[in-house]
Order: sequence, then C-alpha cells, then structure tokens
Amino acid sequence: MHRELVQISSELIKALDNAKHVVVFTGAGVSAESGVSTFRDALSGLWARFDPMQLATPEAFLADPELVWGWYEWRRQLLLKAQPNSAHQAIVKLAEQVPKLTVITQNVDDLHERAGSGEVLHLHGSIFKPRCFNCAKPYTLAEPPAMTHEQALPPPLCPDCQGMIRPGVVWFGEALPQAEMEAAFTAAENCDVLLSIGTSGVVQPAAQIPQLALRSGAWVAHINPEPVDCQHPRELSLVGAAGHILPLLLTD
Repeated sequence: MHRELVQISSELIKALDNAKHVVVFTGAGVSAESGVSTFRDALSGLWARFDPMQLATPEAFLADPELVWGWYEWRRQLLLKAQPNSAHQAIVKLAEQVPKLTVITQNVDDLHERAGSGEVLHLHGSIFKPRCFNCAKPYTLAEPPAMTHEQALPPPLCPDCQGMIRPGVVWFGEALPQAEMEAAFTAAENCDVLLSIGTSGVVQPAAQIPQLALRSGAWVAHINPEPVDCQHPRELSLVGAAGHILPLLLTD
C-alpha cells in the first residue's frame, strides 16, 4: 500500500488488506471533481430565478412540464460531456483488489458506470432512465437536443398510455427506490470497510448507511475536502479530494 498519506491509519490499511466486502458510498463531491455542478449550486440563464428545489417536485412538473423537462435535458447534456475522474477510476481498480465491492451512490449521473463499475445502486435514480409519469413504464431517451442555451422543452409522450415522460430521478417528496435502499442497507450491514466519499452524510435515509456499517463492526472512512466529526473508534476522516486520496488506498 502507499504510505504517503499520513492521516490514513494503519488500522484502515489493514482492514482494506483483509476485507472480503468493501462498500463505496458516494455523493455529489465525487461528481464535482469531474466538473459536474452540485444540485444546490446557483442556477443560470433561464432558470436563474428558480430555486432548484422548485424544479424538483412532481407538482412543479405538472404545473410546467416544459420548464422542468427542459432543465433536466440541459443537465443531461452537460453530464454527457463530463468524464469520470481519478476517484471513479480508483474505485474500479479497488474492485479488482477485493473479493467483493458494492457501489452505492446518491448521484444521478452515470460516471461510475462509464468508469467501469458494474451494478451501481442509484439511491436517487438516474437522469438517464426516464419513465412515464402515469404508468411508470421505462422510456428510452434519444440524444439530447443540441441546446446552445437553456430552453424549455415539451417532454415526450409515453407510447403506451400517452402520459408525459418524466426524469428518472427521485424528486423531493418522493420515496427512494425500495429495492435499491434494501440492497444498500444489506451491503452496509455485511461489509468489512465502508468508504463514504463526497457526501455530507445528512440526507436521510441514506445517511444511515455509514452508521449501519459501524454498528455491524465495519471500519468507516469519510473522504471529503472538509473534516468529518467522527465519534466512533472505527470511524476516520480523511481530508482531501477523493481523486487524490482514493488512489493512495490501492495496492502498489
């Protein structure tokens, strides 16, 4: 293992060396290192007068579907231009070094998948997997329109029921996908090491995931630019960019 990062304890290194199951739990900070703006960043152009939370509810979509769909298509176009960073790539390499690795993400992009991670659990849905607002049937997106500026766009219609197609993300007021949440909780309860990366750890119920791992006897390392207040002897805060720290956890 690399040893240059002095704040990584020998206990964590040993735990990773011996781990049979590692969970990687990611938030917006990982995508931000690829240039993806976080959800709460200030909006610009057409949407500058809106709070993002005003555009991320079922009620907002029904009230002005063209505005909401246009915003998500603009975000999808920007995400397609982003590239996986060294943190995404290190997670793929770590998966090759341990018997089992589970990726759980709160991000709605596909950067983990494009880096090479398989079977990613998306707790907040995916902007690339829209569905019908009425019947929930999945819908295959075409390439996003060439939007040179932000613009409202009418959503496509479901070929089965003619309902409006909505973004495949979890909006405020909606429940997280049950199957993904159950799989995430099970992984956290059965892992040896959990790496919580680029997430504030305050959004429930996903914030329970590191605590479940701790209660089950796992080591938990928080990797963030800002220090995390750790209350447990098996809980560590590794301060810095994920793209720098994660490669240091890999075997030489």
